[in-house]
Amino acid sequence: MEVDAEERVSSRVSDEDEDGTNARKKLRLTKEQSALLEESFKQHSTLNPKQKQALARQLNLRPRQVEVWFQNRRARTKLKQTEVDCEFLKKCCETLTDENRRLKKELQELKALKLAQPLYMPMPAATLTMCPSCERLGGVSDNGSNKSPFSMAPKPHFYNPFANPSAAC
Repeated sequence: MEVDAEERVSSRVSDEDEDGTNARKKLRLTKEQSALLEESFKQHSTLNPKQKQALARQLNLRPRQVEVWFQNRRARTKLKQTEVDCEFLKKCCETLTDENRRLKKELQELKALKLAQPLYMPMPAATLTMCPSCERLGGVSDNGSNKSPFSMAPKPHFYNPFANPSAAC
């Protein structure tokens, strides 16, 4: 009879450790208890007091143990989802960083190309006129003169007293 009572005491959750300190022993659930708790969690991640009482009775646990198990399970679920979200955001960040690096490189190349090209602004063909003698482009300005800041350099002229230069030049 004394051995029977001793077994019951050792199988219960104890508030005292072997050395007398107040550290709680971790409750180990059976596979059946864990499976039933998991199944209940899949149906409802939170329990109302009646569900908690019924589940505790069914599993031979205290209602507080069922409540704590559900809290811990929700915390684990949230942590896993946070880890998944974090990995997804890391990949997005890497993708955006690569895209940003690529765009910066493209911008530098375009700036270098812009600096290498001569500075002139093409004019619409309707406003350009061609000087027949020197093949010089000229535009018509608002005041009626043919001088344009956007003109191409003339062909080199050699002094020819017989040639009549155009008034557009």
